[in-house]
Amino acid sequence: MFVEAIEAILQDQFTPSAIRAIENTGNARPAWQALADAGFLELLATEQAGGAGLGLPDLFPILTTIGRHAVPVPLAQSIAARALLARAGAEVPTGMITLAQSCRYDADGTLVCAYTPFGTIADHVLAGGPDGLLLLDCRHAQREATGVRGSQCASLRWPPGHAAVPLPGVTSGEVQAWGAALHAALIAGAAARVGDMTLRYCQDRSQFGKAIGKYQAIQHQLAVMAEHIAAATVAAELAFCADGTQPARLPAAIAKTRSSEAAQLVAATAHALHGAIGVTEEYDLQLFTRRLHEWRGAHGSEACWAPAVGDAWLAGEMSIVEFVRSVALPAALPN
Repeated sequence: MFVEAIEAILQDQFTPSAIRAIENTGNARPAWQALADAGFLELLATEQAGGAGLGLPDLFPILTTIGRHAVPVPLAQSIAARALLARAGAEVPTGMITLAQSCRYDADGTLVCAYTPFGTIADHVLAGGPDGLLLLDCRHAQREATGVRGSQCASLRWPPGHAAVPLPGVTSGEVQAWGAALHAALIAGAAARVGDMTLRYCQDRSQFGKAIGKYQAIQHQLAVMAEHIAAATVAAELAFCADGTQPARLPAAIAKTRSSEAAQLVAATAHALHGAIGVTEEYDLQLFTRRLHEWRGAHGSEACWAPAVGDAWLAGEMSIVEFVRSVALPAALPN
């Protein structure tokens, strides 16, 4: 029910032309207000608190739908941030909230959240500090965009002395696990959209009298792409197979490792099969492949999370099959 409802709004609000307009002007307020008015920011909130009371398994298909539409506002991040703030017992501010990848203090006391997703348009940033959560008002921050065409990622700097009172009850690791899990789901959704676009193009594009999708070499590349999309989707879903509103660190690490690995391969194959048209600004493919590359690095790429997965396996002194089962089906293992 929720997936169909949000799908209808995303199709209406985030057409390719609307996405380009938001990227070019930075004005996402009308589209954001439509999402807020529909109540989709409170999907994880309890029914007593006016939310939908969804669990992580129910949220996963919604996040992949957001990825499929290349939504240019921090909808997924705001849903997660509201759940984290609720656990910390903090009041949730209005507006767009995003999750910081990192948080540090420079020598002069400047607070820096580097390469923050949606840092160019967010109203607030939720960062994991050593003493708890930091809820930061972006109105007081200096925003430094990456310079990448269409990117909404930015580094934010708050001047020395900026008041940021830690909110106890949530750790920095939990923020990073949420960031990894939700970006894995977004990658899975966008990768599926890229796969659909590429398959359709190969069916429509003719060369030497027949569709290029009829050639065995093209079919092989499409098959490999489909394998990576399926693997990324299964891995991403693993991070949401839990009770409560907090993805566990190890499943999130596995999800982000595999989805980030797939992101670059899916994007590269899509552009290889589309040829020159795929890199043009007018063609919609780049709206999704650009995000695949950006989301690959958001909250840690495969190079960041793979060592955590490897360390967990080595610490368990079990076979790789037993390790996978312990993560995917913990209730099925004997005590």
